[in-house]
Amino acid sequence: MRAVVFDQWKTFPTIKEVPKPVPGPGEVLLKVAGAGVCHSDVAVYSEYSPEMGALSELLKPSYILGHENSGWVEAVGEGVIGVNPGEAYLVYGPIGCGRCKACSRGQDTYCEHPEQVGYLASGLGRDGGMAEYVKVPARNLVPLYDADPVAAAPLSDAGLTPYHAIKNSFDKLAGGGKTALVIGLGGLGQVAVQILLATTGAKVIATDMKSEAMELAASRGAVTVAGGENQTAEIRELTGGRGVDAVFDFVGVSPTIKLGMETVASRGRMTVVGIAGGPYTWSFYTAPYEAELVNTYWGTIEELHEVVALYRDGKITPDVELFSLDNALDAYQKLESGELSARAVVVPHM
Repeated sequence: MRAVVFDQWKTFPTIKEVPKPVPGPGEVLLKVAGAGVCHSDVAVYSEYSPEMGALSELLKPSYILGHENSGWVEAVGEGVIGVNPGEAYLVYGPIGCGRCKACSRGQDTYCEHPEQVGYLASGLGRDGGMAEYVKVPARNLVPLYDADPVAAAPLSDAGLTPYHAIKNSFDKLAGGGKTALVIGLGGLGQVAVQILLATTGAKVIATDMKSEAMELAASRGAVTVAGGENQTAEIRELTGGRGVDAVFDFVGVSPTIKLGMETVASRGRMTVVGIAGGPYTWSFYTAPYEAELVNTYWGTIEELHEVVALYRDGKITPDVELFSLDNALDAYQKLESGELSARAVVVPHM
């Protein structure tokens, strides 16, 4: 079968012919419906190196990329029951030891023994779904039923990651008169706007440097604020000067973290979701009293079930641009150059 393979550190991936996988005990083979193209993939093949210690051991090549996957059951391994050929599933990417406290609550992202597993997730250290077929643990399947599996593929990360961050801040958004701020209106930010509007009663404020991204967020019900000198003042004005109850930064560079901390309310929460990187200098004299500054990573499989429920109910719809497997490398190049206006999804059987 054909697959997009990450072969060497600091090297752009290639499309290769590789053996079709065979599901082992407890595993399921999926015919891939869609595989999302994520910035994390770019970081893996362009920025990471053997010098990163334990993380590099978990992500070392060679393997097939693709950690946002959906597909139809092709075959099942020994011991798998209740999963039938032809059924459509979304794949929960993280794979932990299955024994520690984090894994027992479905949060394989924070597995206490990743060195025993040897990889982080499907497509991150272990063969992923940027291929015609992928094998995954049966416990990582989330049923899609009659929902479109192709458009659903990015939800396993670009939907789950913002949902987890927002759910962690439900306590800050409960009750009337609450506000939320979304910084960065790319794929995750656009889904975050939809999740906030679907699951909270908060006024959703959204900001980005791209006017078309803000127009899309506004069409979904957000109040938008343009970047520039008055950005902080305008955001605070929309909150009556009090500040924002929950801020979600889907960029994660120094200026966006600074913006979030300038606009968050006292006792509010500022969550950095984006991993673009950049330092922030915290000061007791400038940070609002008891405001929290936290980061987050992916989410639980239970939360992915909840994300799928929102998708099936039509409450969230990821914006996608489809590519054939032959054009998968073009999708990565467009992602790197900033040419994509939606989440790229590779459809191997297009």
